[in-house]
Amino acid sequence: MEKESYVLNGNLKDTGFGYTLSLIGGKYKMTILYALYLNNKPIHYNQLKRMLGNISFKTLTNTLKELKGDKLINRKEYPQVPPKVEYSLSEKGLSLIPVLDAICYWGEGQLDKRKEVTLKVDNN
Repeated sequence: MEKESYVLNGNLKDTGFGYTLSLIGGKYKMTILYALYLNNKPIHYNQLKRMLGNISFKTLTNTLKELKGDKLINRKEYPQVPPKVEYSLSEKGLSLIPVLDAICYWGEGQLDKRKEVTLKVDNN
């Protein structure tokens, strides 16, 4: 079935695009994946929370569970008191980084264009 047919029939979820969106869609998923990538080493829950700022503990916990369930991140728990948990990108998560990079590069280009348009409007 061709891509256009999926879209017209409302079966976007049955495409690679739809599958990818199901993995990285949501308010914080891409940000968490990119934060783990940029940190370049396992990161503790509270450290990740500080990096993300306004995210609630509940939202962070639920998003991390989803990412782990989708096998995009690894969760390592240490048997100690107080509990220590570290998160890192899995191989599958690492394979998404070029996609996230492409999104970032595209966005940077659009920001530059938006600035150019704003400058032209302001100068007229």
